[in-house]
Amino acid sequence: MRRLIFCLFLILTIAWLTACSKAPTEPVIYTLEMTEYAFEPSSIELKVGQPVIIEVVNNGTIEHEAMFGRDVVITMDRPDGYHHDMFAESGVQPQMEGNQPEMDMSEHGHGASSFMLTLPEPGDSATIAFIPTEDMVGEWEIGCFVQDGVHYDAGMKATLTVTQ
Repeated sequence: MRRLIFCLFLILTIAWLTACSKAPTEPVIYTLEMTEYAFEPSSIELKVGQPVIIEVVNNGTIEHEAMFGRDVVITMDRPDGYHHDMFAESGVQPQMEGNQPEMDMSEHGHGASSFMLTLPEPGDSATIAFIPTEDMVGEWEIGCFVQDGVHYDAGMKATLTVTQ
């Protein structure tokens, strides 16, 4: 009987310690400002499993967009999105909030099917929330391909790196 009580006590103690040690991780929050023709900051580093919130703000005077990917698609000698979309390839559906941003995970006039956030008016903002996964590890790019890629060619891109 003592042995049974001891085993039960041990199991409950281990379960309690395990539950207490896994406190929810607070999200890391970044503000990504869009201007003519840049993202600020120009690089963001994320860690696998660490929740992230990216507050995207159009501080420019014209429409801007944000696409997350690798390997730029060239259509008629112009940059036109990414061959590899970070969210589609990792199976992650980011959560969105904000000034009714346009969010599209399908063909949208760009060379590839991808996630795209569009903030058409100065002062518009949106929030993207997700948890980076192992499938996202590596270097990605955030790019704006508005005006047939003119924004991208003018330098409107940022680096997003996901590490273990």
